[in-house]
Amino acid sequence: MSIDPIHVVGGGLAGSEACWQIAQAGVPVILHEMRPVRGTDAHQTESLAELVCSNSFRSDDWEHNAVGLLHAEMRKCGSLILKSGDANQVPAGGALAVDRDGFSQAVTAALEAHPLVTIVREEVAGLPPKEWDSVIVATGPLTSPALSEAILELTGEGQLSFFDAIAPIIHAESIDFSKAWRQSRYDKEGPGGDKAAYVNCPMTREQYEAFVQALLDGPKSEFKEWENVPYFDGCLPIEVMAERGHDTLRWGPMKPVGLTNPHNPTEKAWAIVQLRQDNALGTLFNMVGFQTKLKHGAQVDIFRTIPGLEDAQFARLGGLHRNTFLNSPKLLDRSLRLKADTRLRFAGQVTGVEGYVESAAIGLLAGRFAASERLGRPLEAPPATTALGALVDHITGGFLDGGARFQPMNINYGLLPPMEAPKQDEAGAKIPLKERGRAKKRLMSLRALKDLDGWLAERELAEA
Repeated sequence: MSIDPIHVVGGGLAGSEACWQIAQAGVPVILHEMRPVRGTDAHQTESLAELVCSNSFRSDDWEHNAVGLLHAEMRKCGSLILKSGDANQVPAGGALAVDRDGFSQAVTAALEAHPLVTIVREEVAGLPPKEWDSVIVATGPLTSPALSEAILELTGEGQLSFFDAIAPIIHAESIDFSKAWRQSRYDKEGPGGDKAAYVNCPMTREQYEAFVQALLDGPKSEFKEWENVPYFDGCLPIEVMAERGHDTLRWGPMKPVGLTNPHNPTEKAWAIVQLRQDNALGTLFNMVGFQTKLKHGAQVDIFRTIPGLEDAQFARLGGLHRNTFLNSPKLLDRSLRLKADTRLRFAGQVTGVEGYVESAAIGLLAGRFAASERLGRPLEAPPATTALGALVDHITGGFLDGGARFQPMNINYGLLPPMEAPKQDEAGAKIPLKERGRAKKRLMSLRALKDLDGWLAERELAEA
């Protein structure tokens, strides 16, 4: 029986992985890649899945690192990106780093050789033609203006979100609550009726003065011309605010009013850093108003001087650069389809994930969703206990406010439902916190791989 092809727009990591998954499912696919007909400011070759920045896919430790777990899950799903990465690996300790040319050439060769893959070198300007009834848009952060404008018109959005400034996100379990406390300003209840929605970290005058000076003196990241970084007053980097006056921060995001420190109720804090819950699980907290372009090492050093955050573990550090992405919680359904036009799926960085592996992972899922739909066997997303499922949850609904504060993120254990590791060994001795943390991650990884096996087995049964 003849099967109509699925179209994939964009031959990066996500688009290449989506094509592979579709073809491996027995469905023909047409990949539209505009290079070399039209180049970009970032790419140097016409190969598919070209790595434009680092050559590292980060940690390959599936037991104790979330991106390593994502590697393992993708290998179980027959990922072309991981297969090509493994075949072109270069020494990098515990990380999976690759020979970038060998890697992209391997991906290109595999897709060119597949009998169900057709590669067309052309730009798709604007929305794909109506006769393409199943399309995956995987155009990355450098989506063309014509396509961006078409998406805006279709969705009714005022603009595609511009990821110009983000604040760090901290694992809740690493906050020291002997110094910090939970309270909303003036005990005001939010929509959820919670009077303790924020975590508060107090500073004395001396601590605040030293903190501001560290912000001013800290090394800042510089940006390439093509990134065209704008500053918006509503989202200024914290160090830019500090430059406007020494007290600007304590009358802005660090104002101490309406809050009482239960650890020292008689002494008023000079300034207070607030953290706001960032995901529905309550495992991640965002540093309110702390958008920054400080270099990552400086961020860790400076932000750990904040009382209560001395041992903070960061799920994401702050940054500032231009990066187009969809407001996915509002615009996409659970199978990555555009609600305004369900023939269109999106994959890769444009959906609101960060990193090579995460982009490829969303391409993998988009390809599987599209192929299953074409074959009349709609596929549910993987369980939220898996890294793959957690990414889907993050970009389509893991937020308390419907996506109003949605920001891209790498995979991390804070996106998965938590588990507890034993606090004592068999002899009753207390297990050190660091060891419990590693044990907890291993338990979560084992659960993830087991649940992914169950998800894959369900699909095999459906196909039988």
